[in-house]
Amino acid sequence: MWRLPLRRVWESVRALAGRLPRPRILWIVLGALLLVSLMPIVLYHRQVLELSQDKLAATERLQQTEVTRSLAEEINQFHTGVYQQLVSLRQILVLTGMIQNVDDPVHAPQVAALLENYATSNPNILYLTALGRNAKGPWAGNYRADADPFVSKALQRAFAATFLGQRYRGDPLALSQENRPAFVIAIPLRVDQDFRGMLAALVSLDPMFHRLQTTSVRGRTVYVVDRNGNVVAHPDVRNFVPGANVSSTFNVVRRLEELPAELRSTQTTSFLLEENGRQVEMIGTYSTIPELQWAVIAQRRLDDARADAGVEELNQQALTLVVAVTLATLVLGYLFAVAITAPIHSLAASTRAISRGEFHERTSVRGAREISELAETFNKMADDIEDYVARLKRAAEENRELFLGSIRMLAAAIDEKDPYTRGHSDRVARYSVIIGEQLGLDAEQLDKLRISALLHDVGKIGVDDRVLKKPGALTPDEFDLMKQHPVKGANIMRPVAQLKDMLPGIELHHEQVDGRGYPYGLRGDQIPLMARIIAVADTLDAITTNRPYQSAMSLDYALQRIRQSVDTKFDRTVVDALEAAIQSGRLRLRPIVQEVETEASVLA
Repeated sequence: MWRLPLRRVWESVRALAGRLPRPRILWIVLGALLLVSLMPIVLYHRQVLELSQDKLAATERLQQTEVTRSLAEEINQFHTGVYQQLVSLRQILVLTGMIQNVDDPVHAPQVAALLENYATSNPNILYLTALGRNAKGPWAGNYRADADPFVSKALQRAFAATFLGQRYRGDPLALSQENRPAFVIAIPLRVDQDFRGMLAALVSLDPMFHRLQTTSVRGRTVYVVDRNGNVVAHPDVRNFVPGANVSSTFNVVRRLEELPAELRSTQTTSFLLEENGRQVEMIGTYSTIPELQWAVIAQRRLDDARADAGVEELNQQALTLVVAVTLATLVLGYLFAVAITAPIHSLAASTRAISRGEFHERTSVRGAREISELAETFNKMADDIEDYVARLKRAAEENRELFLGSIRMLAAAIDEKDPYTRGHSDRVARYSVIIGEQLGLDAEQLDKLRISALLHDVGKIGVDDRVLKKPGALTPDEFDLMKQHPVKGANIMRPVAQLKDMLPGIELHHEQVDGRGYPYGLRGDQIPLMARIIAVADTLDAITTNRPYQSAMSLDYALQRIRQSVDTKFDRTVVDALEAAIQSGRLRLRPIVQEVETEASVLA
């Protein structure tokens, strides 16, 4: 309901401002200074928030460090206690001599009773067994390991490790439907370095699981992972089953994997966690347990930590103060801000439009006197730029027409030296462009190919007419002179910078893919595509026009002759493109009287 009166007030203020003379920029600056009076409050509020947030982060880091270190020590002591129990049990077997053969039926009752006594004394030992060299022996406990395939496989791996004289601690396991965390630990039974069997226990991590639950409060989550990023124990066993990998979920786990395995370290880091499609800022701390290759990790959302310390209330109070001060100067300050920014935004938008080539763009003349003068100057500059660009475009087009016309006349002059080659360069250019289009060349590449094909025989200017116009076969010496025309043509055109990209077609169109061409004996892909195309187009025109040594042949015959030289003289891909163009009807022979193409058909 209050929006309508404000809108009417705003319209009235705008109408009044329109009738007033344009203000000077000095008054606008004074208005901006009025707004600056709010800056100390804002900066103070921001500084208080930053200090509070820093203290919160430091407090959370300290708490996480204490929790993870304490739990890491407890877990290490828990593991050490279980291990010492196995060592003690092994010592009893040594003293009684039963270690020689723990699966001996004679000793079985005594070994079983001993195992039962140890299993009963430690409720965290779910299963305890002593296996002989044949992997058989008595067991005790309230968990049937043989009914759990994962535990059975862990015991098999433990037997293989102890056989090599190694102590074994298995990967985290999830027991029963409750996903209770557990692991297998085993030590070898040896007599004078002779393997006699192993002692193995399935150990429950329920005490550690309950400790994780009690420390995971107020949004903080504490859990244990191994060095591969697999969950050992997590308070949320429904979503994080022991053995599940969480490296891709938690960045703090990925950082843990980068540490040396033997390093005992406690580090706190900040990272982002994706929740419900958005990034949440987190604080995480890990404490490593090198003896177990495990680590205790605590993590918490930063927003939860702020809520605990009442930062939101502090923020609300500060914002209330800022709003109260701002309301007193809002209307005047807003008018001043619009007076400065609106014309500048309009001018910036027009500048960006002109930078994109939209030279017709103009900016509206409004705002302060100085800004209006700047807008008028800008519009005048835009008019001058638009006119200048138009003149440049016309000059560039005229230069291009002159350049192409010169090339066309030069090609015609070359062809006129020999009545049999009249129109040859135009036809080679047309065939080359058709083949290039079939190969998918872009417009710029086709334009370069067109010009190169028109000038491919420009070097014949430097060949003696008696050789060039000789009606019969050339002698070896004469042919050597004729073979110089590609290099001569390239040398003639090389000083022209605009023709730099066309030189390969002029200089190399007599190279062959088998390396027997001239002038350099290049082979295969060493020959640029432009030269390979012109070579095929040049041969096609030579076969299909009257020459002193032959009459003009049909297009099919010419294609057959060219196809016979694939992979020796000509590139297979180019010849395939030629054949496709002929079959589609895009390339057809024209009567000789029509061979001289117009600029639109050859150079367009």
